Amino acid sequence: MRIPRQFFLITIFATISLSAAAAAADSADAPSTAPDFIRTNCENTLYPQLCYHSLSGYANAVQQDPARLARVAIGVSLSRAKRVAFYIANISRQAEYGADPRAAAALHDCFDVFGDAVDQISGSLKQMRRLSAANGGEEIRFEMSNVQTWMSAALTNEDTCTDGLEEVADGPVKEDVVDRTVKVKEMTSNALALVNSFVAKVIVP
Repeated sequence: MRIPRQFFLITIFATISLSAAAAAADSADAPSTAPDFIRTNCENTLYPQLCYHSLSGYANAVQQDPARLARVAIGVSLSRAKRVAFYIANISRQAEYGADPRAAAALHDCFDVFGDAVDQISGSLKQMRRLSAANGGEEIRFEMSNVQTWMSAALTNEDTCTDGLEEVADGPVKEDVVDRTVKVKEMTSNALALVNSFVAKVIVP
Protein backbone atom coordinates (compact mmCIF):
# COMPACT_ATOMS: atom_id res chain seq x y z
CA MET A 1 0.00 0.00 0.00
CA ARG A 2 1.44 3.36 -1.03
CA ILE A 3 1.27 6.13 1.57
CA PRO A 4 0.26 9.48 0.10
CA ARG A 5 3.00 12.12 -0.20
CA GLN A 6 0.81 14.57 1.73
CA PHE A 7 1.02 12.33 4.78
CA PHE A 8 4.82 12.59 4.84
CA LEU A 9 4.65 16.37 4.49
CA ILE A 10 2.15 16.66 7.35
CA THR A 11 4.25 14.39 9.57
CA ILE A 12 7.44 16.33 8.89
CA PHE A 13 5.71 19.65 9.51
CA ALA A 14 4.27 18.39 12.81
CA THR A 15 7.67 17.12 13.92
CA ILE A 16 9.34 20.43 13.12
CA SER A 17 6.60 22.36 14.94
CA LEU A 18 6.92 20.23 18.07
CA SER A 19 10.71 20.59 18.07
CA ALA A 20 10.43 24.36 17.68
CA ALA A 21 7.89 24.55 20.52
CA ALA A 22 10.15 22.51 22.81
CA ALA A 23 13.14 24.69 21.98
CA ALA A 24 11.09 27.83 22.66
CA ALA A 25 10.00 26.45 26.03
CA ASP A 26 13.60 25.67 26.97
CA SER A 27 14.81 29.13 25.92
CA ALA A 28 12.00 30.78 27.87
CA ASP A 29 13.33 29.20 31.07
CA ALA A 30 16.98 29.99 30.31
CA PRO A 31 18.56 33.45 30.82
CA SER A 32 18.93 35.18 27.46
CA THR A 33 21.88 37.44 28.36
CA ALA A 34 24.79 37.46 30.78
CA PRO A 35 23.11 40.08 33.05
CA ASP A 36 19.98 37.92 33.12
CA PHE A 37 22.14 34.93 34.02
CA ILE A 38 23.70 36.85 36.90
CA ARG A 39 20.34 38.12 38.13
CA THR A 40 18.80 34.63 38.03
CA ASN A 41 21.68 33.12 40.00
CA CYS A 42 21.72 35.98 42.50
CA GLU A 43 18.11 35.18 43.36
CA ASN A 44 19.44 32.08 45.14
CA THR A 45 21.57 34.16 47.53
CA LEU A 46 20.57 35.76 50.82
CA TYR A 47 21.23 39.27 49.49
CA PRO A 48 20.14 39.18 45.82
CA GLN A 49 20.16 42.93 45.18
CA LEU A 50 23.67 43.34 46.58
CA CYS A 51 24.71 40.27 44.62
CA TYR A 52 23.46 41.63 41.31
CA HIS A 53 24.73 45.18 41.79
CA SER A 54 28.20 43.98 42.82
CA LEU A 55 28.55 41.45 39.96
CA SER A 56 26.58 42.86 37.02
CA GLY A 57 29.55 44.97 35.95
CA TYR A 58 31.44 41.75 35.23
CA ALA A 59 28.80 40.37 32.84
CA ASN A 60 31.21 40.29 29.87
CA ALA A 61 33.70 38.21 31.85
CA VAL A 62 31.05 35.92 33.35
CA GLN A 63 28.93 35.34 30.22
CA GLN A 64 26.71 32.42 31.32
CA ASP A 65 29.35 30.32 33.07
CA PRO A 66 28.53 29.39 36.71
CA ALA A 67 32.20 28.70 37.49
CA ARG A 68 33.21 32.18 36.28
CA LEU A 69 30.35 33.72 38.25
CA ALA A 70 31.45 32.01 41.46
CA ARG A 71 35.07 32.98 40.80
CA VAL A 72 34.20 36.64 40.18
CA ALA A 73 32.02 36.72 43.32
CA ILE A 74 34.91 35.38 45.38
CA GLY A 75 37.23 37.97 43.85
CA VAL A 76 34.86 40.82 44.69
CA SER A 77 34.49 39.50 48.23
CA LEU A 78 38.28 39.30 48.58
CA SER A 79 38.75 42.87 47.39
CA ARG A 80 36.21 44.17 49.92
CA ALA A 81 37.67 42.06 52.75
CA LYS A 82 41.18 43.38 52.06
CA ARG A 83 39.97 46.98 52.21
CA VAL A 84 38.20 46.40 55.53
CA ALA A 85 41.22 44.56 56.96
CA PHE A 86 43.44 47.53 56.03
CA TYR A 87 40.95 49.95 57.59
CA ILE A 88 40.75 47.94 60.82
CA ALA A 89 44.55 47.73 60.99
CA ASN A 90 44.76 51.52 60.97
CA ILE A 91 42.13 52.19 63.61
CA SER A 92 43.39 49.30 65.73
CA ARG A 93 46.76 51.01 66.05
CA GLN A 94 45.03 54.28 66.94
CA ALA A 95 42.87 52.55 69.56
CA GLU A 96 45.96 51.31 71.41
CA TYR A 97 46.54 54.89 72.49
CA GLY A 98 42.91 55.45 73.48
CA ALA A 99 41.23 55.33 76.87
CA ASP A 100 39.26 52.10 76.30
CA PRO A 101 41.46 48.99 76.44
CA ARG A 102 38.44 46.77 75.74
CA ALA A 103 37.85 48.53 72.41
CA ALA A 104 41.54 48.23 71.55
CA ALA A 105 41.49 44.49 72.28
CA ALA A 106 38.31 43.95 70.24
CA LEU A 107 39.70 45.83 67.25
CA HIS A 108 42.97 43.89 67.48
CA ASP A 109 40.98 40.63 67.45
CA CYS A 110 39.01 41.93 64.45
CA PHE A 111 42.24 42.57 62.60
CA ASP A 112 43.48 39.05 63.37
CA VAL A 113 40.31 37.26 62.23
CA PHE A 114 40.02 39.45 59.13
CA GLY A 115 43.57 38.49 58.24
CA ASP A 116 42.51 34.86 58.44
CA ALA A 117 39.39 35.58 56.36
CA VAL A 118 41.47 37.28 53.66
CA ASP A 119 43.80 34.26 53.52
CA GLN A 120 40.86 31.87 53.25
CA ILE A 121 39.09 33.84 50.52
CA SER A 122 42.38 34.25 48.66
CA GLY A 123 42.95 30.49 48.84
CA SER A 124 39.45 29.93 47.50
CA LEU A 125 40.09 32.23 44.55
CA LYS A 126 43.35 30.45 43.69
CA GLN A 127 41.58 27.10 43.85
CA MET A 128 38.82 28.33 41.53
CA ARG A 129 41.41 29.56 39.03
CA ARG A 130 42.98 26.09 38.94
CA LEU A 131 39.72 24.31 38.19
CA SER A 132 40.34 24.20 34.45
CA ALA A 133 43.48 22.16 35.09
CA ALA A 134 41.68 19.60 37.25
CA ASN A 135 41.98 15.98 36.17
CA GLY A 136 38.73 14.11 36.61
CA GLY A 137 35.63 14.42 38.76
CA GLU A 138 37.23 13.34 42.02
CA GLU A 139 39.80 16.12 41.86
CA ILE A 140 37.17 18.72 41.06
CA ARG A 141 35.03 17.55 43.98
CA PHE A 142 38.04 17.77 46.30
CA GLU A 143 38.96 21.26 45.12
CA MET A 144 35.41 22.55 45.39
CA SER A 145 35.09 21.03 48.85
CA ASN A 146 38.14 23.09 49.84
CA VAL A 147 36.57 26.24 48.43
CA GLN A 148 33.32 25.63 50.32
CA THR A 149 35.21 24.97 53.56
CA TRP A 150 37.41 28.05 53.25
CA MET A 151 34.58 30.41 52.31
CA SER A 152 32.52 29.12 55.23
CA ALA A 153 35.49 29.65 57.56
CA ALA A 154 35.96 33.18 56.22
CA LEU A 155 32.32 33.95 56.95
CA THR A 156 32.75 32.60 60.48
CA ASN A 157 35.81 34.80 61.04
CA GLU A 158 33.91 37.86 59.87
CA ASP A 159 31.12 36.96 62.29
CA THR A 160 33.69 36.70 65.07
CA CYS A 161 34.71 40.32 64.48
CA THR A 162 31.21 41.69 64.97
CA ASP A 163 30.57 39.34 67.92
CA GLY A 164 33.65 40.69 69.68
CA LEU A 165 32.51 44.27 69.23
CA GLU A 166 29.24 43.64 71.06
CA GLU A 167 30.99 44.26 74.40
CA VAL A 168 32.42 47.58 73.27
CA ALA A 169 30.61 50.81 74.09
CA ASP A 170 28.61 52.29 71.23
CA GLY A 171 30.31 55.02 69.26
CA PRO A 172 31.14 56.15 65.72
CA VAL A 173 34.19 53.88 65.39
CA LYS A 174 32.31 50.78 66.49
CA GLU A 175 29.37 51.65 64.25
CA ASP A 176 31.65 52.16 61.26
CA VAL A 177 33.55 48.89 61.78
CA VAL A 178 30.34 46.91 62.25
CA ASP A 179 28.78 48.47 59.15
CA ARG A 180 31.81 47.69 56.98
CA THR A 181 32.09 44.19 58.37
CA VAL A 182 28.42 43.42 57.80
CA LYS A 183 28.77 44.42 54.14
CA VAL A 184 31.75 42.10 53.74
CA LYS A 185 29.82 39.29 55.46
CA GLU A 186 26.94 39.75 53.03
CA MET A 187 29.27 39.61 50.03
CA THR A 188 31.07 36.56 51.40
CA SER A 189 27.73 34.89 52.03
CA ASN A 190 26.65 35.59 48.45
CA ALA A 191 29.92 34.26 47.07
CA LEU A 192 29.54 31.07 49.11
CA ALA A 193 25.96 30.66 47.87
CA LEU A 194 27.13 30.95 44.25
CA VAL A 195 29.89 28.42 44.92
CA ASN A 196 27.34 26.03 46.39
CA SER A 197 25.06 26.60 43.39
CA PHE A 198 27.91 25.82 41.01
CA VAL A 199 28.70 22.63 42.90
CA ALA A 200 25.05 21.55 42.84
CA LYS A 201 24.77 22.16 39.08
CA VAL A 202 28.08 20.85 37.84
CA ILE A 203 29.65 18.48 40.34
CA VAL A 204 27.92 15.13 40.10
CA PRO A 205 27.88 13.22 43.44
